[in-house]
Amino acid sequence: MLEKTVYRQLFSRAFDLPVDVTYWDNKTEHYGPDQKAAVTIQMNQEIPLKSLTDKPTLVLAEAYMQGVIEVTGSIQALIASAYRQAGSFLTKNSFLKHLPKISHSEKASKADVQSHYDIGNDFYRLWLDKTMTYSCAYFKQDTDTLEQAQINKDRHILHKLYPKSGASLLDIGCGWGTLILMAAKDFGLKATGVTLSQEQFDYCQAQIKQYHLEDQVTVLLTDYREVKDQYDYVTSVGMFEHVGKENLGLYFKDVQKLLKPNGRALIHGITGQHEGAGVDPFLNKYIFPGGYIPNVGENIQHIMDAHLQIDDLEPLRRHYQRTLELWYQNYQAVIDQVIAKYGVPFSRMWSLYLQGAAASFEAGNIDVIQYLLTNGPSGTGLPMTRHYMDEANEI
Repeated sequence: MLEKTVYRQLFSRAFDLPVDVTYWDNKTEHYGPDQKAAVTIQMNQEIPLKSLTDKPTLVLAEAYMQGVIEVTGSIQALIASAYRQAGSFLTKNSFLKHLPKISHSEKASKADVQSHYDIGNDFYRLWLDKTMTYSCAYFKQDTDTLEQAQINKDRHILHKLYPKSGASLLDIGCGWGTLILMAAKDFGLKATGVTLSQEQFDYCQAQIKQYHLEDQVTVLLTDYREVKDQYDYVTSVGMFEHVGKENLGLYFKDVQKLLKPNGRALIHGITGQHEGAGVDPFLNKYIFPGGYIPNVGENIQHIMDAHLQIDDLEPLRRHYQRTLELWYQNYQAVIDQVIAKYGVPFSRMWSLYLQGAAASFEAGNIDVIQYLLTNGPSGTGLPMTRHYMDEANEI
């Protein structure tokens, strides 16, 4: 009875939408507004309260993965609701207060990246678009498909750099190579990509050969910290979230070292605007081992410490929410294939991750920000106003 009493207290402050919870004794209670339940939760067995209040996202995620909890309705709506509630136990305890000691040596970083991205190209091909782009898309029009929005994103990044044909570009964490291929084909750049993922490296190599770009595009299977050359431009999309809190300052200093004098960088990554930054125990264990989401203030300080100057900041929170929602739609369409190959707990883990991440962006818990930086006085070599970024996109 005491356990149920505490659960009632937790759930009574957790949601701002109507939720029905059926407990392990088959008794149902209603929480939130006095309306028909938008989401129902079935708890098939009791979850120890101490573990729930210590690391709620991890405990609830594992319970869902194992079928201890069943959810009917939108998990995204449920989690977004919890994040909007200031008194929710999820809001208060989602992120680790004392960060675990995580190695971000080159060896450890390679293992972390491979644990996520080397699940296999076949898995990502099931639900990503044809470009195999696994980062926030950019929706110029409401009617843009996911594929078009991913192409928009790469063009938006490259246009922001205001690149000159024949110049050099380094893409740190190049993924499956869409950006470096576009840089070469559409902007005449000599592009180099760096990845720690064998699967991504092999895919990029095949794409380079397919488009006969061997003289313009190079991909390296190495840690970005091993790159010694300097480049006119540096891009990095969805990368700094992987380097760890203790390495963020070094990351931005490395960006500065990799740029020629007055060279420009476009750094695109997940950033908390307020307190929604840190290490989530579920994501750290199952999705992004070694990951850390910095807040915008941290990044700005590191940018200043690296003697880089800011030309532009652009938040893309709503774009990543829509990207994740479309990924989840694609994922749901192939869920039977995922279950057949990887099993039910794995399929639920990814379903929860995609919906939970969309909810976090929806609630403003996290954001995506593009940082346009110059290794020299701000604006050097750029037009006097930022209008060129939008005008160029119409070309």
